[in-house]
Amino acid sequence: MKGPLFYSKILLFGEYGIIKDSKGLSIPYSFYNGALKTDENPSTDAVKSNASLKNFVSHLKQIEEEIVVFNLEQLQKDVNAGMYFDSSIPQGYGVGSSGALVAAIYDKYAQDKITVLENLTREKLLKLKAIFSEMESFFHGKSSGLDPLNSYLSIPILIHSKDNIEATGIPSQTNNGKGAVFLLDSGIIGETAPMVSIFMENMKQEGFRSMLKDQFIKHTDACVDDFLKGDIKSLFKNTKQLSKVVLNNFKPMIPNQFHELWKKGIETNEYYLKLCGSGGGGYILGFTENLEKAKQSLKEYKLEVVYNF
Repeated sequence: MKGPLFYSKILLFGEYGIIKDSKGLSIPYSFYNGALKTDENPSTDAVKSNASLKNFVSHLKQIEEEIVVFNLEQLQKDVNAGMYFDSSIPQGYGVGSSGALVAAIYDKYAQDKITVLENLTREKLLKLKAIFSEMESFFHGKSSGLDPLNSYLSIPILIHSKDNIEATGIPSQTNNGKGAVFLLDSGIIGETAPMVSIFMENMKQEGFRSMLKDQFIKHTDACVDDFLKGDIKSLFKNTKQLSKVVLNNFKPMIPNQFHELWKKGIETNEYYLKLCGSGGGGYILGFTENLEKAKQSLKEYKLEVVYNF
């Protein structure tokens, strides 16, 4: 048995801000994906994934029926038969590994599910997001539900605020464009929960709260608008500002060895770095107007291009 593929995601803009109602823009990233599977001779990874699914099933049994109803009998049967999530999505890298798993389980076992082919009204999107938030809280303690939503629908999602989201189109890529959005591998696994609790702790300080509102959210919203309009000049201006704000105020979320590299990008204008997901490791997101220059500058690191301008 092998189920349909579910993709990883990249939150281009909005990390942390969306907790406090900034805009956000999330896009599917098909380079990594996962599917539910059963094998005759499972590998060690498959056995580990199956054990984790067993715990996940117990979590799903506790979700109230008015939110979502699963065919738990079939799910339990399949998990007992060794079903696992076969995934190339790196865990702890900020690209939605648990989101893809949640999407796959909902797709296969939810009753009366909302499908991708329907007219996706705002109500339906919010209902899906609420379901996914409940499901994914098993992995993160608190989840917005956006990662699974992106993975399930496989289309870019524009977040206006917590209660206002819509499927959106993004400007098509220019294959021979010099500019790019890329992923930089930090080589460290990041964990979401500790990073989010540092953020929540900081939110208790008035200075941090006003920085978030007056600087971080302001530049995040501007970046989302610029990206969707295809205003590249303004986008890079705002991304530079955002990169500065993050370096100055989100230091714990940036692995120490990247502080200088981050600063160098801002000073040389060769690239601008920002958090990908909650930070603490995993991928770092980069924006550059000249990919060749950025590659030269960052030649000791592995870059993966996500989008070309």
